[in-house]
Amino acid sequence: MRDHAQLIAALIGNIEKVIIGKRPVIELAVVTLLCRGHLLIEDVPGTGKTMLARALARSLDSPSSRLQCTADLLPSDITGVPVFSQKTGEFEFRPGPVFTGILLADEINRATPRAQSALLECMEEFQVSVDGHTHPLPPLFMVLATQNPVDMAGTYPLPEAQLDRFLMRVAVGYPGLEEEVRMMQAQALTHPIDALAPVATPEALLAAREAVRALHMAPDLCRYVAEITAATRRHPDLRLGISPRGSLALMRASQALALVRGQNFVTPDLVKAVAPHVLTHRLLLQTSALARGRTAGEVLDEILATLPPPL
Repeated sequence: MRDHAQLIAALIGNIEKVIIGKRPVIELAVVTLLCRGHLLIEDVPGTGKTMLARALARSLDSPSSRLQCTADLLPSDITGVPVFSQKTGEFEFRPGPVFTGILLADEINRATPRAQSALLECMEEFQVSVDGHTHPLPPLFMVLATQNPVDMAGTYPLPEAQLDRFLMRVAVGYPGLEEEVRMMQAQALTHPIDALAPVATPEALLAAREAVRALHMAPDLCRYVAEITAATRRHPDLRLGISPRGSLALMRASQALALVRGQNFVTPDLVKAVAPHVLTHRLLLQTSALARGRTAGEVLDEILATLPPPL
């Protein structure tokens, strides 16, 4: 437990050299990594979405690749393609950028639905199927996707099936005044990302993932998670509630946050802390609720306020 705590502290501290004043967001990114999940970073331009993904990738001694999503991106540009070899006289599979540890999918909503769908199998089953052959992805594989919620020209909104494959959705947000001053001073001569060195190995991360699964979560808390998700399925303002995949995601994220904060067991406050990031992007509002200006976050807050946590 102590070794895992030291690893996580080193990882978060290393990323904070680049992303200043955003420790809660960094913690959530590390939680996603520990859960073997995928992270959607959604915010306005210039807030550090791509830099957060790059800093996390550089902090790991693991291969990483970047996928700049555009309208002309093809599925084979993501997964790979068979290429005919004149030497052997056979087709050989040439892996695409998904065969890596950390995949940064920048501006994912600029890719067409056909290209976006190429990530579905990768994100859920951690494998790629091409020409009847299945190719497993590396054990550390994680998608860090960014998207801009205000510039809608030339974008393709992510379908619900793909949003559901992201463990969390976070927003970086603007820095505070003092943090922005520190950021400008830190980048006066060079960018901190250029000198960022790895502080963790893939083997250590995989061991930490096993520790997350073994971290104690009481049966009452599992029931609490199930009650939250069940309440979303019957809420009158929601057209689509949380699936069992969302329940498992909330449970696993609560366990990972407990490990990040050095606790040996999950508490109700940890469930509440990660619930908005794990659940809101999986909820669909009724048209009447949208007309009244309701948001998924408001509905979830109501549900959490009405359900008493276990003692």
